[in-house]
Amino acid sequence: MTSYQKSSREKVMKLLLKPENKTCADCGVADPQWASYTIGVFVCLSCSGLHRNIAHISKVKSVLLDPWTQSEVEFMDSVGNDAAKAKYEQIVPAFYYRPTHKDCALLRDQWIRAKYDRKEFICVEQQEPYSAGYREGYLWKRGRDNGQYLNRKFILSEREGVLKYFNKHDARLPKAIMRLNTVNATFQPTKIGSANGLQVTYLKNNSTRNIFLYHEEGKEMVDWFNAIRAARFHYLQVAFPGAPESELLPLLTRNYINEGFMEKTGPKHTEGFKRRWFTLDDRRLMYFKDPLDAYARGEVFIGSKESGYSILAGLPANIQSSNWRFGITIVTPDRKFLLACETQEDQDEWISSIQSVINRPMAPQEYAVEAYFKHKPF
Repeated sequence: MTSYQKSSREKVMKLLLKPENKTCADCGVADPQWASYTIGVFVCLSCSGLHRNIAHISKVKSVLLDPWTQSEVEFMDSVGNDAAKAKYEQIVPAFYYRPTHKDCALLRDQWIRAKYDRKEFICVEQQEPYSAGYREGYLWKRGRDNGQYLNRKFILSEREGVLKYFNKHDARLPKAIMRLNTVNATFQPTKIGSANGLQVTYLKNNSTRNIFLYHEEGKEMVDWFNAIRAARFHYLQVAFPGAPESELLPLLTRNYINEGFMEKTGPKHTEGFKRRWFTLDDRRLMYFKDPLDAYARGEVFIGSKESGYSILAGLPANIQSSNWRFGITIVTPDRKFLLACETQEDQDEWISSIQSVINRPMAPQEYAVEAYFKHKPF
């Protein structure tokens, strides 16, 4: 390495010490060590790979490993993460999901493309697909019984307050109507087996229903996701007038607190333990025979410690799981629920997840939900 190259690298490394450059410009993770020298931002290794998808806009190199020219260093110094955000994130809608490093590659990829390639947040006209309050299109939906994905027509109507789909292209009546006040959407690429896989849940008779969707185009799927968020945002603004955005935005969509296989026994604790897929969604702990089941086999409400809920490691002395040794006992005001995990790591993670829910005080409206759950099977 020449002294000139060494000097240039030292200069660009000093730019990383600026407070605004200490986190990735796109996902927020700490200590980025890559940079787009055509946009002027510092990014993490993962996001640098996504920038390569828009190579006509963004060219990346390593701060530590690649040579830097004087003009590249000067350009990075003249822009930086704060200035780039001020330019490319001028008018991000409040409801638009800003992914973090924990989110799937699709969300981060489309965020990067939306900012730098399509420039959606510089020109408001580009935002029409997800902010119009109405969306219609075809998505691949997993069949409830046969597991095959079939092309179905979906309509999102903010005015009607529903998301609905039709089994036939010319059908007049929808197969299902999902009220926006209970709809949630979360990307599940691993579970669904598609990088663009989206799981939509809604409540029917206060029980959870799942549908699994994907589209060949990642942008189309992310636009549907943000359209759902936009519609729910406007619904919540009407339902809770005067509520600050900071309170409404976490309610638009939510990822599950935890998911995975555990074993369970029945209410009398006399039957054998059976392996089931569990999902902790807010205060609902549900189990399914298969991760892609449309309906939960059972649900239990997880209340707060003030209301008599607790969780313990292990099982009662007289109970032994058939296969998995790491037991969990969930104590509710009415009964105990006995579960078992395959590893101690799984046990620790589930206890921590459920304890975080128990530690959270219950909202007034959650007491009505709790009362309904006393009559649900588990």
